[in-house]
Amino acid sequence: MRTFVHTQILNFMHFKYKSLLIAAGLCAGMAAKYLTGPSIQTFGTDFTPPVPMAVSLRIPAMFSEDKTFSQIDRRMDRFMNRWELAGASVAIAQDGKLVFAKGYGYADSENREKAEPHHLFRVASISKLITAAGIMKLVEENKLSLHDKVFGSNGILNVAPFNDYLDRRVENIEVIHLLNHSGGWSNRWGDPMFMPQTVATGLGKELPVSDEDIISFMLGKRLHFPPGTMSSYSNLGYAILGRIIEARSGQDYESFIRTRLLYPLGIFDMRLGGSFPEERAELEVKYYEPAGQMLVDDFTGNGQKVPRSYGGNDIRTLGAAGGWIASATDLLKFLLAIDGMPYPEDILTPESIEIMTTPVRPGFQPLGWRGASSDRWVRTGTLSGTSTLMVRRSDGISYVVLFNSNTWKGPMLSTEIRTLMDQAIAQTNSWPSHDLFEVAQNQYETHSYYSSH
Repeated sequence: MRTFVHTQILNFMHFKYKSLLIAAGLCAGMAAKYLTGPSIQTFGTDFTPPVPMAVSLRIPAMFSEDKTFSQIDRRMDRFMNRWELAGASVAIAQDGKLVFAKGYGYADSENREKAEPHHLFRVASISKLITAAGIMKLVEENKLSLHDKVFGSNGILNVAPFNDYLDRRVENIEVIHLLNHSGGWSNRWGDPMFMPQTVATGLGKELPVSDEDIISFMLGKRLHFPPGTMSSYSNLGYAILGRIIEARSGQDYESFIRTRLLYPLGIFDMRLGGSFPEERAELEVKYYEPAGQMLVDDFTGNGQKVPRSYGGNDIRTLGAAGGWIASATDLLKFLLAIDGMPYPEDILTPESIEIMTTPVRPGFQPLGWRGASSDRWVRTGTLSGTSTLMVRRSDGISYVVLFNSNTWKGPMLSTEIRTLMDQAIAQTNSWPSHDLFEVAQNQYETHSYYSSH
């Protein structure tokens, strides 16, 4: 099997050539090597990527079918059966190279569509790491300081409705406080990002509410603690960070992230997701909740009862805090670009990466990450119908695991996922020398060449 795999790699490499021009959506003269490789390239904000990219960059399944990976397969199958999870996608890198990418179960159970590495999943709070990286990019460009004030006459958001607040202590909130969850809000009375009816009633507005409405509503309340004095997990803080990115970049949040962070890495399919089945993106999976879950009110206020995973949560408004969709392979590519390792080249400076992974003091969150220690950095994500985990380990192994289902354990499932992956990786005796990112790139170039000749 290994000989066959190596032969396939050589076949792909045989067709590689240096100056292929991509015809589908690229400006004339742009080199095709933008998709992958150790060198980061920057595209202008008017850059439009080829569509659809994921179809072109699908990784052949045979590369992850080697018996070397039998422990991963067995443990994943057992884990999914135990927790009744519909589908999953797993991507693993060693020393910056993608060595394993495979789907398990179903992207669409009803139609028996198998999950694949290129399928898009809601990534929930992994979105916070994406947002934090966007903030650090603005800091590097001298468009922002982590100690800039957010509200008040000298604040970044010193325009209506953000200049109308009850508690004067909000004038002490700095950008870094939002990043490490020390802005002054807790979820003592519930998470305002998931309380649309309460926000609408408080503001005297009709549903649906926007992130602007939610921020305005919370500014009309007193803070739960002085900014910067303690850390309490806050989706609201990251929603505000999305607004800060827009104010300082001059772009809408999603466009900034895509053009300044993702496109230079050759990532074109990641985007903000939708809330309803009809908003499902091309290649996006379906989402499944545990059996027996009660229907909830549609967040748009239309009076309908819906599954929480399809209309109960407003994914678009979660945005910077939890609204992104991505494939496991693209998320891993993003992780490898902010991991502080020598290969591939990082998209942020070593100084920025160190700041993101060094809590200001014990008890405080790192920036964007859920946890950062000497041996691993971890980012988790959970929503109804979604369970996600990404890990960067100090031994050179990094991985992303995405599920299109959740369980009664909620966020605590991430601990089980991490145990699953650590055990599977520990029992994998060797890793291949190839890089599946390069394999996919070579296949894409070969296909593009013969399609144009």
